[in-house]
Amino acid sequence: MNAGIIGIGRCLPEDKLTNFDLEKRMDTSDEWIRTMTGIEERRIARDEQDTSDMALEAAKKAIKDADIDPAEIGLILVATVTPDQPFPSMACVIQQEIGAVHAAAMDVSAACAGFMYGVVTAKQFIDSDVYKYVLVVGVEKLSKITNWEDRNTAVLFGDGAGAAVIGKVSEGRGILSFELGADGSGGSNLYQEGKHLVMNGREVFKFAVRQMGESAINVIEKAGLTKEEVNFLIPHQANIRIMEASRARLELPVEKMSKTIHKYGNTSAASIPISLVEDVEEGRIKEDDVVVMVGFGGGLTWGAIAMRWGK
Repeated sequence: MNAGIIGIGRCLPEDKLTNFDLEKRMDTSDEWIRTMTGIEERRIARDEQDTSDMALEAAKKAIKDADIDPAEIGLILVATVTPDQPFPSMACVIQQEIGAVHAAAMDVSAACAGFMYGVVTAKQFIDSDVYKYVLVVGVEKLSKITNWEDRNTAVLFGDGAGAAVIGKVSEGRGILSFELGADGSGGSNLYQEGKHLVMNGREVFKFAVRQMGESAINVIEKAGLTKEEVNFLIPHQANIRIMEASRARLELPVEKMSKTIHKYGNTSAASIPISLVEDVEEGRIKEDDVVVMVGFGGGLTWGAIAMRWGK
């Protein structure tokens, strides 16, 4: 029995920030943002809704979906670069709030690839029978580190959370293969300086187009599958042009790629699980579908997973 995803949940702030709203704040336009990024609007958390609040809501939904007792969770991993505070970790906050009294807890810092790192880490503990269930949360409140004077980055990011419970699933299903990687020499292309996020968009774009496609192909091959056997692709929702490059590499039709970037923007570590929830709920991912999830982020980091969906 493989480790797989047995429960999912997400949290999206109510407030929307549209491209037309941004036109009033800076020298940009709806047409330019949509053409260059694919984003039309993004969700922005209010001041009183912090990272842990969104993480907690997504976590509770995932636990309910998995139909488990929080006391059975052995480990909580929260992928984020925008915690409420440096410590205690967001994972410890969630542990206390949900009553996961037997769980170890720690945060994972791999930026937009954080959820991939969290799920792969969870798999090791499940496969080795150390823990029965692991809760993985990807959450960001990027609005609090966005430089609203920088039109090149301010248009990109949104807030939100997505969560998954990892446990044993039936034979043939679950995580079939994975890849994690990092290139610290590219760290200066995407980082936080003082209170704000800084990005060399051109270099990040080139890296992402190359790495997302390569990683997706690698996990398909590691799983002993062909491109034709892939039913659905969930790329990190960073930029529609990067996403389309990954889809083209897999030779998938448009309807087989997740697309939520137009509604939520780039939510970093929350991007893939937020999309996963939507695609499952709306029937785009079905039982026994082969799904590839692939992301990249600051570090520079990347990660990909091939899985067969179902419990």
